[in-house]
Amino acid sequence: MIDRRFYVKVLNASFEPQRLVWLAMHQDYFEGAVADVEAPPENVAGELIVKHLLAGGRGHYGPLEHPSITLAVSGFPHCVMQQARTHRVGISFDVQSMRYTGQRILRAANGDIDIEDVFYFRGVGEYTDRKGNKYAYGKECRAIDVDTARKLAQLYACKMQFGFSEEHARAMIPFDFRQNFVVSFNLRSALHFLDLRSKLDAQAEIVDLCNLMVPLLQDWAPEVMNDYICKRLGKARLAP
Repeated sequence: MIDRRFYVKVLNASFEPQRLVWLAMHQDYFEGAVADVEAPPENVAGELIVKHLLAGGRGHYGPLEHPSITLAVSGFPHCVMQQARTHRVGISFDVQSMRYTGQRILRAANGDIDIEDVFYFRGVGEYTDRKGNKYAYGKECRAIDVDTARKLAQLYACKMQFGFSEEHARAMIPFDFRQNFVVSFNLRSALHFLDLRSKLDAQAEIVDLCNLMVPLLQDWAPEVMNDYICKRLGKARLAP
């Protein structure tokens, strides 16, 4: 079950992205200039992209780099941001700074907001480590984690009262503070990201991010995404 505080929203996106991809693809073999060509309708362009670029595992993904989409990602733990930013080719990030955005920690320390609005904790349940070993995360253990985070938020607040800088005071806060960010992909880099991070052995929280991204991308470029979902999503194939 996806954490209720995880949220992804489209901020901006290229209009009719599949028509744009078709024009770029068409220029590769067209004698004239595509500036003088009327692209087919968006859905038809998408079908032609699947047929001529993607079908049969040919994977000529270059033309998919032209359209772009920008997403606002909210409520995810810092570990997701840390993993996501390892992927830089065709992807751009702006990330909430814990140097300038510590007021929420102070509010949690004072009890003005729920501690779980600021720090992320996995739900109670059965989990598996990277080696396949199973373990249980019970209510008592989770309650201890939440209480510890509250005490560390209070320690942060105490340091701030004594005049510590934000970057010094934050040293003891839990690693998985919630961190909002803005990310831009081209269509190819979005598929690349999904290939790497929607795998079954990927960390659960970044898989949740992928699962929230997919319907937004599907609304944006439906024919391309429907083909991708059928053939590649979650299958750990080599990234395009």
